[in-house]
Amino acid sequence: MTHRPATASARSVDEYRDTVAALLAHLADRTPEQVPVPDALGRVLAADVNSPIDLPVFRNSAMDGYAVRAADVAVTPVTLPVAGVVAAGRPGTEVLPEGAAMKVMTGAPLPPGADCVVPVEDVQAGADRIVVERGRARGEFVREAGTDVRVGELVTRAGTVLAPRHIAALAAVGLASVPVLSRLRAVCLTTGDELRPAGSVLAPGQIYNSNGIGLAAALRADGVDVLEIAHSTDDATVFAQVLPSAVAKADVVFTSGGVSKGDFEVVKEVLAPLGGTFGSVAVQPGGPQGYTVVDGVPVLSFPGNPVSTMVSYTVFARPVIRALAGLPAPASRELTLLTAVRSPAGKRQFLRGLTCDDGVEVVSGPGSHLIAGMAWADALVDIPAEVTTLAAGATVRILML
Repeated sequence: MTHRPATASARSVDEYRDTVAALLAHLADRTPEQVPVPDALGRVLAADVNSPIDLPVFRNSAMDGYAVRAADVAVTPVTLPVAGVVAAGRPGTEVLPEGAAMKVMTGAPLPPGADCVVPVEDVQAGADRIVVERGRARGEFVREAGTDVRVGELVTRAGTVLAPRHIAALAAVGLASVPVLSRLRAVCLTTGDELRPAGSVLAPGQIYNSNGIGLAAALRADGVDVLEIAHSTDDATVFAQVLPSAVAKADVVFTSGGVSKGDFEVVKEVLAPLGGTFGSVAVQPGGPQGYTVVDGVPVLSFPGNPVSTMVSYTVFARPVIRALAGLPAPASRELTLLTAVRSPAGKRQFLRGLTCDDGVEVVSGPGSHLIAGMAWADALVDIPAEVTTLAAGATVRILML
């Protein structure tokens, strides 16, 4: 392992990540909203939910069979008359006569007087009587009211990311809606004369616009409502016209491109006079960064190379976005490096890696344009700014994508 001093002129990764977190901190003050239970999948519960009912609601049969008194089937075989049938959804209020059986379906109310159920498999059934070949003890195949959950007991805890199993439980206790954290609203705004939508025919010098779609996908995966994927040319007048619409509808706006030191840095040109801060972070990829507050709305500006955009979001914005959404922090851990690497002096590098049982292998190259190569990765390999070389076998920190 080789170390060199970090570059002092650029912000550190940790410092800039803290800046982004502070910029978005006020977005934590959002009012929860009620959503229908069927639409609550993936949402974060805003308050504890207690059951308004006992579940099961009533004493019922766990099997298709015959409701009997255990004392009447203690000695088998025994013949019992069938006094009636209780189907699921029926009241089941008729009392079971002594020395008799009632046919019951799974989920049907157990008739008063019955204390167990003999499954159909243990019975020879006739027209109006049965022969019970195997007796059952008191309580067998009987679901007592409230054995799943009682009135007032906790069903789902605040902060739970609602999965299908939670939705099923909430529906089972009769809840039509639940309180969830309201989602952040975002707009993704890409820039560049060269960008064209997927499906169009590319002219010389043009490329497809992956940044807006990729960034929107990352945000949605982290619990954000992306209201629009907008685009501006490299004309400052056009960007200045597109920006107000994005700011008006969003809690936070993300831009890509136009923040470096070239001739057509439209984002910096428009936002710097509005109080925007632009500069370098000691990171690769994603060095040029910027942030602005426009009409009270944070605007985070990432560089335009596709991998730079995705890494910038993952490293700088994703931790706070997930925290604001009520989701767990991005997973990170330490693994064995399977590929020797070199890293530029003074820059914290995030290489694309693929994890396996043995460790993590670097995939693709370090270039910020290699977005197809990034598709093979499931993690970012975090190389400290002071490290310039690492041999295979070294321990590295990874950030899961």
